[in-house]
Amino acid sequence: MTYRFKIFAAFFLFVAISLSLPVSMTVADTNKTLTVVELFTSQGCSSCPPADAYLGDLATLDESRGILALSFHVDYWDNLGWKDPYSSADNTRRQRTYAQYMDLRYIYTPQMVVQGTLQATGSDRQTITKQIKAARKLPTVAVQLQRSGNAVQVLLAGANQQVNADIHMVIYDREHTTDIRRGENSGKSITNRNVVRSLKKIGSWTGNETSLSLPLDDNGDACAVIIQSRANGAILGAATIAIN
Repeated sequence: MTYRFKIFAAFFLFVAISLSLPVSMTVADTNKTLTVVELFTSQGCSSCPPADAYLGDLATLDESRGILALSFHVDYWDNLGWKDPYSSADNTRRQRTYAQYMDLRYIYTPQMVVQGTLQATGSDRQTITKQIKAARKLPTVAVQLQRSGNAVQVLLAGANQQVNADIHMVIYDREHTTDIRRGENSGKSITNRNVVRSLKKIGSWTGNETSLSLPLDDNGDACAVIIQSRANGAILGAATIAIN
């Protein structure tokens, strides 16, 4: 009964968000639109390796299949036997923000959030697959990234409607493999894909055609730019570009 209730609740949340998004947004080509899948994980969590493996599978699809899979390592496992070298308080804050948007009573690992609107246990491949298909029906704004030396230019199409959104830059590494020496995963070798190293707000978007030029942090393999609604956390658009 509880599981069925959660499924219906997620469906109604999806419908509500669909209705609240600007209907006149420029809809990007479905072959180019990126659906963002965020995994909140920790190397100190024994339930996380299957979700890490699934995130890795999604990461291999990458832009060619319209998936931007990102691994956000949280820090609330760090005092329980193993300090995750990729964890950060910023990642935990992002997860807590999603909990507020989705009216969740607690945060947990492994959790996947799809396009900022739907969530499920990160190892539940069947549910996540359905959520990705559902999220692809949401309207999106076209985001283009252009590399120019040590800078990246962000180009946003106009929405022809007032929007209240943040522009985030995410720097991430393609892959890290770690030998775990303590904690719940002691003795295991864990591979994490698309590991987020930094997340920062770089601007706001009100729906007008926008161009930003930003210095590119080279302490990572790739850069993603995510446009996210302040009203409900929905991801309105995303793009990624290689750094190294």
